Amino acid sequence: MNPYVLDASVVIKWFVPEEFSDKARRWRTAGGLMHVPDFFFVEANNIVWKKVMRGDLARDEADAIAATLLDLPFSVHPAAPLLPAAYKLACETGRTVYDCLYLALAIELGGQMVTADRRLVNALASTPHAAHLCWVED
Repeated sequence: MNPYVLDASVVIKWFVPEEFSDKARRWRTAGGLMHVPDFFFVEANNIVWKKVMRGDLARDEADAIAATLLDLPFSVHPAAPLLPAAYKLACETGRTVYDCLYLALAIELGGQMVTADRRLVNALASTPHAAHLCWVED
């Protein structure tokens, strides 16, 4: 089975109705082990916080989501060892080190990064790294 690395843009859609939420939820029940870098929890909680600050989520809903994120059955990988590869990928692609952490983990595992970030997918579509990306709808 192909290892999948889920980025925060996909997982947040499990809890917050947004565009592609229905597609993202398929990944929650896809079976198999899902992977994340430990940075995922920082990024996902920051997204939840932003939604509270913008008035998109009530605080009690956000608190419940933040607590649930910690209990998801992911294989969690330390980000620090991935940083050299993520930094190199960021310099090569012009994408953020944050995004490239997920991509570096997918490459290391020989799998794919699942994302709902269309700009990232489009930016890397014509690169060798496209083989390690999976659009949330695929």
